[in-house]
Amino acid sequence: MTTNTATGRPQRGVLAPGPPSEGNWVRERVQRLRTGDFGPLPVILGLVVISLVFQIANQRFLSPQNLSNLSLQIASTGVIALGIVFVLIIGEIDLSAGSVSGITSATMVVLSINMGWPPVLAIVLAVVFGAAIGLFHGFVFTKLGVPSFVLTLGGLLAWQGGQLLVLGNHGTINIPYDGAIASLANTTLPAWIGYLIALVYATAAFGKAFLTAGRRRERGLTVRPLSGTLVPASVITVVILAATTVFAQWQGIPLSLIIFVGLVVMVDVLLRGTTFGRKLFAVGGNAEAARRAGIQVGTVKVIAFTIASSLAAFGGVLAASRLFAVNQASGGSDILLNAIAAAVIGGTSLFGGRGTAYSALLGMLVIGAVSNGMDLLNQTSAVKYVITGAVLVVAVVIDSLARRGRAASGR
Repeated sequence: MTTNTATGRPQRGVLAPGPPSEGNWVRERVQRLRTGDFGPLPVILGLVVISLVFQIANQRFLSPQNLSNLSLQIASTGVIALGIVFVLIIGEIDLSAGSVSGITSATMVVLSINMGWPPVLAIVLAVVFGAAIGLFHGFVFTKLGVPSFVLTLGGLLAWQGGQLLVLGNHGTINIPYDGAIASLANTTLPAWIGYLIALVYATAAFGKAFLTAGRRRERGLTVRPLSGTLVPASVITVVILAATTVFAQWQGIPLSLIIFVGLVVMVDVLLRGTTFGRKLFAVGGNAEAARRAGIQVGTVKVIAFTIASSLAAFGGVLAASRLFAVNQASGGSDILLNAIAAAVIGGTSLFGGRGTAYSALLGMLVIGAVSNGMDLLNQTSAVKYVITGAVLVVAVVIDSLARRGRAASGR
């Protein structure tokens, strides 16, 4: 008896297979698509279609200047979406993320501008304040059993009111153009940094792939095709090089984009390469099963809410940096809806148990591209909302179909 490599189930009357061939990797991806595991493919294809449509409608859409502006527009909300991913993975929701970004950024500017605190210390305290808010939400949710929807809806209103109290009669507090806070979203880096990042990433990814294959071969274990690692790594390297080349034709690589992508990579490592990440997915997949397996479900959920609010606070800092000010509307408008929509459009499931850090990046690119393209075509906010809503509904439909496919195939 052998084991079917595609399903993991016993299979009689079949000889034990040798090392997988290069074609097996392709067949595995096709099998995943058939069982509803689409991965990032629908988002990437959608992003390509959106880009082509807007480029045809307006030749400036893919220009270096506009792409640089697009990266600045998505960074702050993208960081908030990155935090939303944690809460969605455990099958919950956080409606207070926008208000948290507003009150923490207001606290930052009051400390830095009005009270003369060092900017770095004010930023750190703002993020710590956000973490404290998330800790409070997580504690009330797990210990008192208040539904996350109601709890964070109350938080949305309460922290919005707190923001007004913090700002007081000032209404708007401007940030100096040449200060440390403003530099976060208004600094560009030379192209060689992007090329260096591509080199470091490619070296690390390729080196790890060959090193892992060598170790498995020495131990007599089956070596999976290197294409499974080298193809995605090559694509990402090419994307980094292409983006760097494009940004170099305008003013350089936006620092806020580097920060956002860096956070995405860190969160990806946390979710996929740590014990906490595995526990997070276990809790989102089946909380009762996770509890019986010895996982402290309550602790995992509290940490998820804490991380979400911390990232919301830092997203508020980036937003304040980009706008050179904090006012009573900071953290409001459609920021929360865009953050949640970005996570879902990017592939994070509303039903819990599935999601990646890159879903926030891809989803934010889709929303940012739609908004930016509509602006270039001089469309109204009403049109932007309609199209963004339609894209969100399509993403949820794809997620629902994927869940049915996985359930039918036993995945």
